[in-house]
Amino acid sequence: MEFQHYSVLLEETIGELHINPDGIYVDGTLGGGGHSLQILKKLTGGHLYGIDQDEAAICAAEKRLEPYKDKMTLIRDNYCNMKALLKEHGVTAVNGIVLDLGVSSHQFDTQERGFSYRYDAGLDMRMDRRSTLTARDIVNGYSERELYRIIRDYGEDTFAKNIAKHIAREREKHAIETTFELNEIIKGAIPAKMRQNGHPSKKTYQAIRIECNRELEVLREALDDLIELLSGGGRLCIITFHSLEDRIVKVKFREKENPCTCPPEFPVCVCGKIPAGKAVTRKPILPGDKEIEENSRSRSAKLRVFEKRPEISL
Repeated sequence: MEFQHYSVLLEETIGELHINPDGIYVDGTLGGGGHSLQILKKLTGGHLYGIDQDEAAICAAEKRLEPYKDKMTLIRDNYCNMKALLKEHGVTAVNGIVLDLGVSSHQFDTQERGFSYRYDAGLDMRMDRRSTLTARDIVNGYSERELYRIIRDYGEDTFAKNIAKHIAREREKHAIETTFELNEIIKGAIPAKMRQNGHPSKKTYQAIRIECNRELEVLREALDDLIELLSGGGRLCIITFHSLEDRIVKVKFREKENPCTCPPEFPVCVCGKIPAGKAVTRKPILPGDKEIEENSRSRSAKLRVFEKRPEISL
């Protein structure tokens, strides 16, 4: 199956990057290469580094971006390692970074990847197939208490406790192997009258996927490095798809803009912490009606942008 070439909030993201034709840019979540393609079109003497942990994404992007191969370097890895990866290429500062944290349409629509409750497949959900932890391991190996925690915290599901209980009960009979088996268990844990708003499995699948790929930890761990990587005036554009991610980004941007830890009653700052830059977006940029109509998966997308202070240059 080919990668979908639709990129969420594409025009808005490229516009917010303020691309310098001779600059260095990083697409930390390459996917189908949509954002990278638009960046490459604007580069003359500049260079793009594309990073993705999914081998299928790297292969698809390499093919799609082939006309610009002299201006790009593609790396199969996780964006949380960006600083070290770029250092290996002699790069210590960049003009802009893009992160699109959504699961690609290709990942959702490739049945055997096990990301979607719409297809009957083995429970996998690994973005990087070199990882050892799978959705099957989580569903069958985590304690009922741990399952409850991730479905409650990462899925924000009202019925987390009951879903965890039903999973624990069913796996005592036999291992839960497929998405459709899991769907039936989740369905049985949610009252019929409460199954009207979307698919009953949606929130649990989100929770398991986040846990399987350590998505929130990776984001938290990476943000300081990403902001540090920016040269003066450089911009970090992050597209999130659920409130948990958006909250992490919003809080970190605020912290980097106002790092002072002095008590509020102090007349002047004595902690010496200097703002790294500013959050360009007070409120996130959202997709327009036309984009949502063309791609329903963009509905929950939010773009936040941070700009490094001009006088801070690495």
